Amino acid sequence: MQHLDLQVIERAMRWANAGETIWLCTVLATFGSSPREPGSMLVACADGSHAGSLSGGCVEEDFLARLRDGTFSQPVEIIRYGDNGTDGPQVVLPCGGVLDVLIERLEPSDSNLLHLEVLHATLLGRRPLIRRVLLEDGRAHFVEGDAQGPRVERDAQSVRIRIGPALRLIIAGISPVATVCADFARTLGFEVIVCDPRAEARAGFDVPGVEVQNVMPSLFIASGACHAATAVVALTHDPRIDDLAMIEAVRTPAFYIGVMGSKRTSEQRAERLKRSGGLSDGEIARIRMPIGLNLGSKTPAEIAMAVMADVLRVQRGRPRDAL
Repeated sequence: MQHLDLQVIERAMRWANAGETIWLCTVLATFGSSPREPGSMLVACADGSHAGSLSGGCVEEDFLARLRDGTFSQPVEIIRYGDNGTDGPQVVLPCGGVLDVLIERLEPSDSNLLHLEVLHATLLGRRPLIRRVLLEDGRAHFVEGDAQGPRVERDAQSVRIRIGPALRLIIAGISPVATVCADFARTLGFEVIVCDPRAEARAGFDVPGVEVQNVMPSLFIASGACHAATAVVALTHDPRIDDLAMIEAVRTPAFYIGVMGSKRTSEQRAERLKRSGGLSDGEIARIRMPIGLNLGSKTPAEIAMAVMADVLRVQRGRPRDAL
C-alpha cells in the first residue's frame, strides 16, 4: 500500500537526518497465505522504534528483538520467516505462510540520505522507478521503470523493487456501484477521488477517507490529475459524465481506463466516441468496456468487486488467461 510506503520513508529520512543508522526491510516474496504483499516495507532504528509492517505482528516482534540484540550488522541480507526447514529465524506465521525479507543497514551517509530523498520524491511524484539493490555489498541505485508489473523481482546478484506514486483511483460520477467501488479501493490502499458536479448525488455519498470533487470528471482529469499509477473508471450509465471522462482519460498516462455498460451499450459508446468525440481506434482500444472481469456480476457490490479485481490485474501485469 503506497500510502504506508510514504510514511515509512518519511520516518526513515527523519531518523537518518538525525544521524541514526536505520534498517530498511522489504518483503521480497511470500509463499502460501501472508497478510502483507511483496514490496511492503518497514524501517527501524537500533532502539526498536519502527514504522511500517511486514506481517502484521509476529515477524516484526522477532525482527525487532534480534535488532536490539545486534544481530543485523551486515549491509544487506535476506532472511526467511515461517520455514522450519531453514537455519534462519524460526517464526511460525499464524497464517501458515512464508516470507522472504530483505534487510538493508543504512548508515546516515550523504549517499544514503540522497538515496532516501530520491525514493521519497518518487513516491510523491509521477515517474515510476526501479530500485536495484546489489546483494553482494548492499549498494543501491535507481533505474528507469514503468508502473505495471511485479513489485519485486530478484536474481542471484540483485533485487529489483518497483517504486512509484501512490495508486490513485478517479471515479467519474457517483452511483451505487461507484460508492462500493470507492470503499473497496480505499481498503486496497488506493488514493480515491470521486468527481461529480451534481449536488444531489454528492449529498448521498459518504465513504470515509475518500476525496470528493464538485466538478465534472472530465475537467478534473484534464487538469493533470492522472499519472502512470492512476486508474479512471466511469460507473454512472450517464453518457454526459461517462463519455466526456473517457475522452479526456485516453489523453493521460493512466494505466487503466474503463466504463460500465453492457456489451451492446459499449459498442454504441465506441461508435459515439469515434464519431462525436473524435477518438482514434487506438484511443478507443485503451478503454475497457464493458469494464471489469466477467464474473456474471449483478449487484453493485459484485460489479464493484469485478471492477477492482480487473484494475488490480492490470496493475500487477497479469493477463486475463493467467487468472
